[in-house]
Amino acid sequence: MLNDVKIALSRSSATIVSDTLGAISLLVLLLGALHLPGMI
Repeated sequence: MLNDVKIALSRSSATIVSDTLGAISLLVLLLGALHLPGMI
């Protein structure tokens, strides 16, 4: 099973980086939206 995970990660390394950046940007937007009412 560990070998299968390694193979999957090696085949899709570019998409994993892209997905991680997308998830981080969504978290930043969410945190920013949650703090907006406190700034007004």
